[in-house]
Amino acid sequence: MAVSGFEGFEKRLELHFSGDDPVIRMGGLRQLDFESIEEVLNAVQCTVVSAVGNQFFDSYVLSESSLFVYPTKIIIKTCGTTQLLKSILPLIQFSCEMGFVMSECRYTRGNFIFPKAQPYPHTNFKDEILYLREQLPIHLCYRKASVMPSKFISHSWHIFTASDKFYEISTIPNDNFTIEICMTDLDRVLARKFFKHPNMAANEMTEITGISEINPNALICDFVFDPCGYSMNGIDGDRYSTIHVTPEDGFSYASYECVGSIYDDSNDIMNILKKVVQVFRPGTMSISTTSTSNEVWTRIVKAVEPLGMKCRSCTMDDFPSAGSVVFQTFTSCGSRQCCGGDGGGRKVATWWY
Repeated sequence: MAVSGFEGFEKRLELHFSGDDPVIRMGGLRQLDFESIEEVLNAVQCTVVSAVGNQFFDSYVLSESSLFVYPTKIIIKTCGTTQLLKSILPLIQFSCEMGFVMSECRYTRGNFIFPKAQPYPHTNFKDEILYLREQLPIHLCYRKASVMPSKFISHSWHIFTASDKFYEISTIPNDNFTIEICMTDLDRVLARKFFKHPNMAANEMTEITGISEINPNALICDFVFDPCGYSMNGIDGDRYSTIHVTPEDGFSYASYECVGSIYDDSNDIMNILKKVVQVFRPGTMSISTTSTSNEVWTRIVKAVEPLGMKCRSCTMDDFPSAGSVVFQTFTSCGSRQCCGGDGGGRKVATWWY
């Protein structure tokens, strides 16, 4: 718990591994037993509250956000005052025992609402970078860190990547994209729907808030917190989506994350974005898109501006293994911040290692 309220902005860690094909065919990292997963999460200072899986991956809703385990990839996303980066060493140890070698690391986060409440190594981005450099294997030698700014001090995007190979953007062997949305100043009426009523089940909140309609094809694993707050993971084939909500006035926050393919129908992601905006009606929203294609992020403005969200800034940077990252910020045209020109062209602060 932060000094003045709960920290909604998450830290996100994505780790990729390589290993023998027979091990991968047997489930790979999904063979990690629950005791090992608990040990990792104890280092982070969170616990599992709900879980579901399918033939492609396992999904865990955590007391502070989410965990996804694929055969060769792990994604952990945590909020509050968790120490996410302390998961790296136990994950390296367990994966090594299973015959895996880490091949890539991506760390992302927005701006904390209560930065002074964050424990080490999350006290500031430079401390996080130093910690990552110390913990990661030396063979992940292609490293880059950036802070992507916006017009608003409250919204900027921090990224660190490390990999064992260097790829030009056009040659990265990945057709998927990832969209990470951070929303603040949620509509107060809609935010009240995320306060728990007596005997309310999680699936009831999923229905009454409209979250179930964002992707009707997804199998949803959800959880309601007391007295307020909500988390869900969605499973749709080999793709995940996740939502986390902190609805309190003064520091209301919601996040949405999903993955897709650059070959999907362009209307699919546009419809999802529209539904996300309609569920929360944020005053300010940032969207980070990681992709090898420029077509994905250009659809975002077309999707959300007709709903009264004005694009205020757009920055772009390339990463040697992840692809191009485009960071856009929007404000509701009914908010006090919806004024002035756009914030395009601001300088990206970048470090190479």
